[in-house]
Amino acid sequence: MGYLLWIFGFLGSHRFYYGKRISAVIWFFTFGLFFVGWIIDLFLMPGMDQEADRRYMEGRINHSVAWIFLTFLGIFGVHRMYIGKWFTGILYLFTIGLLGFGWLWDLLTLNEQVSDINLREIP
Repeated sequence: MGYLLWIFGFLGSHRFYYGKRISAVIWFFTFGLFFVGWIIDLFLMPGMDQEADRRYMEGRINHSVAWIFLTFLGIFGVHRMYIGKWFTGILYLFTIGLLGFGWLWDLLTLNEQVSDINLREIP
């Protein structure tokens, strides 16, 4: 999934996916540090992938599916409904992702939200 997001990496999407918030925001505003960092990230992604695997808890809710929903249907709250947050998902649906601010917040915190839910479901 990270390599697919790398295509849009000049906007930092792969860095958001791997949980690298600060550099993702920098990539977003500088077009992947003027495309140079974007190219370098192609070689750094295996390490980012391993680090994310150690950092985020796998479980019933799949991180990649949640990210696909956030990326393509995030302003409609589909990703929130997928992870079981129905109230805020419906709220996003009627407010266009809280006017985009909620969608941006989820861009920064989705991995932690999914990991927290997966961690709570461990018997």
